[in-house]
Amino acid sequence: MTMKLKLGLPKGSLQDATVQLFARAGFNIYVSARSYFPGIDDAEIECMLIRAQEMARYVADGVLDAGLTGQDWIAEYITATQRGDRITPIVDLVYAKQSFGRVKWVLAVPEEWSYQRPEDLEGCTIATELVRVTEAYFRGRGINVNVEFSWGATEVKPPVLADAIVEVTETGSSLRANRLRVIDTLMESNTQLIANVAATGDPWKKTKIDNIALLLRAAIEAQGRVGLMLNVKRSDLQHILDLLPALQRPTISPLSDGEWVAVNTIIEERTVRELIPKLKAASAQGIVEYPLNKIVL
Repeated sequence: MTMKLKLGLPKGSLQDATVQLFARAGFNIYVSARSYFPGIDDAEIECMLIRAQEMARYVADGVLDAGLTGQDWIAEYITATQRGDRITPIVDLVYAKQSFGRVKWVLAVPEEWSYQRPEDLEGCTIATELVRVTEAYFRGRGINVNVEFSWGATEVKPPVLADAIVEVTETGSSLRANRLRVIDTLMESNTQLIANVAATGDPWKKTKIDNIALLLRAAIEAQGRVGLMLNVKRSDLQHILDLLPALQRPTISPLSDGEWVAVNTIIEERTVRELIPKLKAASAQGIVEYPLNKIVL
């Protein structure tokens, strides 16, 4: 009988980005609009789609062995239950809905209002999905506010339905579109692979989780980078090396013609269009750019 790892994938805004990340890591996930149990081309993994807000709970309870969710929702769960000892962080995976970066939970008010500091919101109503973290934030500053749970569309609530909001933002465009101004940042968050403590105590499951983490991290490291190969005469090698911004150091290999060497390196993709003409002008030949799926550091 094949052993199974029960893996939770975030349903909602992170779902597509997560499926794409797994594809780059070498796992093909097949999502059906009518099922919460996606297929995956690994017989040892059983996937389930769970809202990111609930992922920490189901991992802590052992319903799932591991899952991907945001540090924000992990913090919300731990603040509400004080059961953080049931969850083990495995690896930070810095990607979001629109980019490979962190998101922020910010405190925002209508831009025409005079409020400049959190203290100015004494006695006000704050709308948010991140209720427990927001309550702890204001409580830690000795500010009395009424924190209300928001089911969504939080940006439209001030000033009629709430005085201020605590909302997640990746680019800030939605806040600006709704004429809101940020006065503080509660926390930054990124996706994290977490595991149940019992699963990490099982040698087979621990190895499987660690292998998944390794491949996901390698896929993120490769994002925005490409490989570059070229040939150059030994007499021109130093000039070429001076032009190359390497991840560590370029690999230099001798060719059958003793006067020539091959150079192999990894660079940021955005630099390629300026770098290749410079390399050609410096007498490099046989320049090849190739994509990268994973970089294991």
